[in-house]
Amino acid sequence: MAKRVTVTTELTTEELHERYRSATNPTERTHWHILWLMKEGHTPDQVALMLGYTARWIRTIVHRWNQAGEQAIRDQRQSLKGAPTLLSLEQQKELDQALDQPPADGGLWNGPKVAAWMAQCLGRDVDPRRGWDYLRRLGRSTRVPRPQHEQSDEATQQAFKKTPGGG
Repeated sequence: MAKRVTVTTELTTEELHERYRSATNPTERTHWHILWLMKEGHTPDQVALMLGYTARWIRTIVHRWNQAGEQAIRDQRQSLKGAPTLLSLEQQKELDQALDQPPADGGLWNGPKVAAWMAQCLGRDVDPRRGWDYLRRLGRSTRVPRPQHEQSDEATQQAFKKTPGGG
């Protein structure tokens, strides 16, 4: 049998209900809802069934509240650092300068070509999608030549276009 979980707070059920109702962040709103229902005397299993979470998660939220109070039940995803970037700021500047020149194999820059440049710079494999990510991060986009039919005739196309004075 699981240990009994209780919410230790000076707030009344009405105050918890009011905080639940006034919360603007959906995650924090759910956490206040959990605390309110637990303070009313529901078990973690009952609250989990009502809100669509696991009883373990309900216990985690209550435990966080009991340990650190209001700060602990805030939406903590916004404070996560995230993964470090592949290229340092200096390397990003080098890439930006390299993008001003045509690529080594000719043609135009695209995601896989940027990824190959990054792999050479970093000394390890880089997924081609990361090349596209860095093109966007630097405010660039892929450039591809306009499609042209194999049997097109430039002279015929020019003759077909309307002349500026005609019409």
